[in-house]
Amino acid sequence: MASALLPSLCVLTLFWTSGYGKEGKFSGPLKPMTFSIFEGQEPSQIIFQFKANSPAVTFELTGETDGIFMIERDGLLYYTKALDRETRAVHHLQLAALNSQGAVVEGPVPIIIEVKDINDNRPMFLQTKYEGSVRQNSRPGKPFLYVNATDLDDPNTLNGQLSYQIALQLPTINNVMYFQIDNKTGGISLTREGSQELDPAKNPSYNLVISVKDMGGQSENSFSDTTSVDVTVRENIWKAPEPVEVTENSTDPHPIKITQVQWNDPGAQYSLLNKEKLPQFPFSIDQEGNIYVTQPLDREEKDSHVFYATAKDENGNSLARPLEIYVKVIDINDNPPTCPSEMTVFEVQENERVGNSIGVFTAHDMDEPNTYNSILKYRLSEQTPRVPSDGLFLIQEYEGRVQLGKQSLKKQDTPQYSLTIEVSDKDFKTLCSVQVNVIDINDQIPIFEVSDYGNLTLPEDTAIGSTILVIQATDADEPFTGSSKILYKVVQGDADGRLEVTTDPQTNAGYVKIIKSLDFETEPVTSIVFQAENPEPLVDNVVYNASSFASFKLIVTDVNEEPEFPLRIFQAKVSEDAAVGTKVGNVTARDPEGLAVRYSLSGDKRGWLKIDSVTGEIFSAAPLDRETESLYRVQVVATEIGGSSLSSRADFHLALTDVNDNPPRLAKEYTGLFFCHPLNGTRSLIFEATDDDQQSYWRPQFTFALGSESLRNDWEVSKINGTHARLSTKHTRFEERVYEIPILLNDGGRPPMEGIVSLSVTFCQCEEKSCFRPAGRFDGMPTVGMAVGILLTTFLVIGIILAVVFIRMKKDTGKDNVENPQSPEARPLRS
Repeated sequence: MASALLPSLCVLTLFWTSGYGKEGKFSGPLKPMTFSIFEGQEPSQIIFQFKANSPAVTFELTGETDGIFMIERDGLLYYTKALDRETRAVHHLQLAALNSQGAVVEGPVPIIIEVKDINDNRPMFLQTKYEGSVRQNSRPGKPFLYVNATDLDDPNTLNGQLSYQIALQLPTINNVMYFQIDNKTGGISLTREGSQELDPAKNPSYNLVISVKDMGGQSENSFSDTTSVDVTVRENIWKAPEPVEVTENSTDPHPIKITQVQWNDPGAQYSLLNKEKLPQFPFSIDQEGNIYVTQPLDREEKDSHVFYATAKDENGNSLARPLEIYVKVIDINDNPPTCPSEMTVFEVQENERVGNSIGVFTAHDMDEPNTYNSILKYRLSEQTPRVPSDGLFLIQEYEGRVQLGKQSLKKQDTPQYSLTIEVSDKDFKTLCSVQVNVIDINDQIPIFEVSDYGNLTLPEDTAIGSTILVIQATDADEPFTGSSKILYKVVQGDADGRLEVTTDPQTNAGYVKIIKSLDFETEPVTSIVFQAENPEPLVDNVVYNASSFASFKLIVTDVNEEPEFPLRIFQAKVSEDAAVGTKVGNVTARDPEGLAVRYSLSGDKRGWLKIDSVTGEIFSAAPLDRETESLYRVQVVATEIGGSSLSSRADFHLALTDVNDNPPRLAKEYTGLFFCHPLNGTRSLIFEATDDDQQSYWRPQFTFALGSESLRNDWEVSKINGTHARLSTKHTRFEERVYEIPILLNDGGRPPMEGIVSLSVTFCQCEEKSCFRPAGRFDGMPTVGMAVGILLTTFLVIGIILAVVFIRMKKDTGKDNVENPQSPEARPLRS
């Protein structure tokens, strides 16, 4: 019997962990062993030949045999049915050797059968249809729905490893996927484009077809399943509220609700971010999203507040970007005018003409500018002394300009006047003091101590606000008067206004500062010329000369900078049928240091474009297709050659214009078309055509005609509009069968494209407005006599099979049933 089973060994793959027997790979002494067998193998396979020492004459197998595992008297272990890992993954058996009296003389020892998995189960989704919803502008990558599938195969092997993917998204706008799925967890979330572009006003719902594959989705032989997901897009209510206005110094009880924010779902935890780092933050938020002002606000202290509202989940994770809350503090007239200083001092020369301006007196009001609360009026209320007369000075009512009102002044009359000026707004008045000093005439010019300050070398990235030089001039007029005060200005070499000079009022020193960035590439070397002058005019016959001028040479050194594009987005347009190699656009970039620039493309996912690395000219590198992508977006990278190889990027958008390159076709699959036979009059049906090209509004779209001249006596096609036509019968003499009607479609484009489609129309008997065709009338169906013959032949074959089985069972009756007394229903294999 053992010899009859040995040929089957060649088809059995066995692995075990405890080693081989002394007598070879498939036999050995009785000892604990572990075997690994793939499920689904053909039954009646030998596992191992156990050997026992005298006085053992037979073996006994117990444990989780499940009626599958058998042991022969001579120790031959085998199984009788294909194993199924999903039924039992491990069989724990006990094997003992018995003597002729049935007593155990060796063992029992554990025998473990590990059933190895094969991919014999397909994955199955838990639901045939899922429904979910997502808010517009939800965070990309955050799942809003999970789909789940199961696979009975071993999850620790590739057979049970599942991979999810989105097979279809409807509708699909511009071939952009708005949804993505985690291929391992089945979590569905928005893509970056979906987070930005989903709008329930445009498309309130989407349908996704999700597929799942086993074998990790990596094998062509993997099993798969699909399910449908309906996604509803809901409006995002996590939006920044309108700007809030709060009147300052409110006496109402606080806190006062001023606005509200709300997360899309309940349960969010709200908080406010004080990004302005105020020591006392006067706002709060409750867990309903209501925002309150907690104390009176003062516009003069802070005229507006900007802070942010956040929403987090129960784990403290942000649910979305923070919302900006803007609060404007509304002014009330709660501040009187204030004087610019305790005493404002003006100077006037002895020979000043009547009507000349002495100075501008400017008071301040802390209320909101350019409102009635802060409009100020000026009035001169007193002059001391009143010599040689009163009314020597005037002040303009709204401008505050002080002028000589009657005559020129003389220092010998009085060297100083005190003026009292009344400043008022609509509710308050304030008195301010002005001192007018009568000074000697300005007959001395400022003279520079040094006329040439030499060379000054600075890097082009020197910080704005830096003091780079101190210059000094002197004036011999009366000290600390307008005649001796010195003002400096740049009169040559700074057309772009990169420098300014401020004067120290005590020393008349001039501090040269940078107020705009230096640029080595524009002006590496510049000669700067200053002039020193007085705020008071010089007397007649005295003019500024070369002594009032000084210069220095500014040398700017280079700092390496990345190339610069003149545009952030370059745009071009080309026909989709442009030949490969056609120039479709051009980009340029300039390196501030004058280095050469190398161009390359990034994000050319379809391989449609190539760029000349030297000139920046962009060419088509493959056939273009508007129907695949109507606006093709790539990035151009400009990298400097040499230096630090710095690079910068700009976008290139290529719009593809349509050409008529798609033939017309039926708008949908027309199946099940029929007319009831016999006809009692002409009949017709309506069909629709379309094509994949861009549709034009100004030309007729499609024409329709029969595709065969031989059908013109039976059928006719008439156009309804540019997309629909009617197919009609021309008589009633049709047979009861299927007719294939070819239709010729023409789109009328340039060049015109034609296509022939076929409509299948069945003429059949009808019952209750449905097509009914008796089985005996269908072509190719057997007749009644043929059917009876087939049936009798089938019965005859079944009878022969049963007879053979019965004879075989009779021959086996009574032969050696004691070989397996514990499982009489399971017979060992015999030759």
